[in-house]
Amino acid sequence: MAKKKVRYVCEECGYEALKWNGQCAGCGSWNTLVEKIYDKKEEKKKKQKKVKIKTGNKSQQIDQITTATTNRLKTGISELNRVLGGGIVPGSLILIGGAPGTGKSTLLLQLSHQIGSKYGKVLYVSAEESKHQVKLRADRLQVSNSDLYVFTATDYFTIEEEVKDLDPELVIVDSIQTIYDPDYDSVPGSVKQVRECTGKLMRLAKTEGIPVFLVGHVTKEGSIAGPKMLEHMVDVVLYFDNEQQQLYRILRSAKNRYGSTNEIGIFEMKQKGLIEVLNPSQHFITERPKGVPGSVIVPCLEGTRPILVEVQALTSTANYGSPTRMTSGVDHRRVSLILAVLEKHLGLYLQGEDININVAGGMQIEEPGIDLGIAVAIISSFRDLALPDDLLVLGEIGLAGEVRAVSRIENRIHEARKLGFNQFIIPEGNLSSLELDVDDLEIEIFGIEQVSDVLDLILGGE
Repeated sequence: MAKKKVRYVCEECGYEALKWNGQCAGCGSWNTLVEKIYDKKEEKKKKQKKVKIKTGNKSQQIDQITTATTNRLKTGISELNRVLGGGIVPGSLILIGGAPGTGKSTLLLQLSHQIGSKYGKVLYVSAEESKHQVKLRADRLQVSNSDLYVFTATDYFTIEEEVKDLDPELVIVDSIQTIYDPDYDSVPGSVKQVRECTGKLMRLAKTEGIPVFLVGHVTKEGSIAGPKMLEHMVDVVLYFDNEQQQLYRILRSAKNRYGSTNEIGIFEMKQKGLIEVLNPSQHFITERPKGVPGSVIVPCLEGTRPILVEVQALTSTANYGSPTRMTSGVDHRRVSLILAVLEKHLGLYLQGEDININVAGGMQIEEPGIDLGIAVAIISSFRDLALPDDLLVLGEIGLAGEVRAVSRIENRIHEARKLGFNQFIIPEGNLSSLELDVDDLEIEIFGIEQVSDVLDLILGGE
């Protein structure tokens, strides 16, 4: 009788253990180990069938390698082009993830229509929906193109055969967690199936020179489901963010071998699909209340694009025990640091205040250049003093209360000037190296070295 061995494999990371445990030793997940039985004779047969293939591929000196100039495919969606680094690179494998309902399938269907209109055939592989369901969504989005082909299959080899027969300019697989390789007995979506199918799709994309988009499901933590190796295998990883259920959808790049990972694309969901937000600064500040304490405009930098956002602060006396600190859109720890600096260097008694910080519009800001804007918003709310409507604030705050310089200051000022802002509070380090003609722009710029200077400059030293 054939000998069989039992292993326990983690469905999250693929870690193998000799015995079952409640917690995976590889990734720390609970109740993810499942029993797998391996037949030793079958494993031996598979090893014997392996044949060494001569590919003719040899090492080459780097100075003798010629670089092929590949033209990127322009998607017809400028926000997507920005995030991808200028368009789709032929032969690339792109993974896009996001929570259910963010619009991943909508974006890719609109992309299929644009690529089909400009370059030729597009194969949309739907492994979750029928052709009729895809057609219903296409009718709602007004997507109608004779070069857009819809194919429903979950077997990888069926998909590969269709790709080679059709020879499209672009392939979209929705989603990778529902594709399976019949050579393996594990269920679709398991670590082994996701890893093997992604590897085969990667080889297919490279050998055929066809770009492939993969839709990935996300876990409750917000990361793409499957092994972490999945993100290492692909060329580009995109996340479609709508965690706070806001009006705008933000497309971020977590990995990009062909461009920057700091760029973002902003979309607005309408009845007829996703609409590009070409001027996000105007959208984020258009509903800003006038003459209200605690509201400050800050020009943050996302990649090469300056975006004006409204930072709101609300302070109120805590009536029930310990005061609360609530933040939305900014790092909670960064706000705690700023509050400590304000208490230490400005003498503001904030220990007994409930403090709430919000970035309007659902933006998530990570750069430290927003620090001074948060501090000014807190001071404005605490002193109940409204700031001028045409004032803009930016700068990084250090633990000693110093205001540090930020990057690309000229770009930020130009963006703000287009929207009517005339007064700017910036770090002194930026003011001394500013390459702008202030008189021609008809603006006022104030440089500060310490955060305490804000009281003297704006609030009259009260």
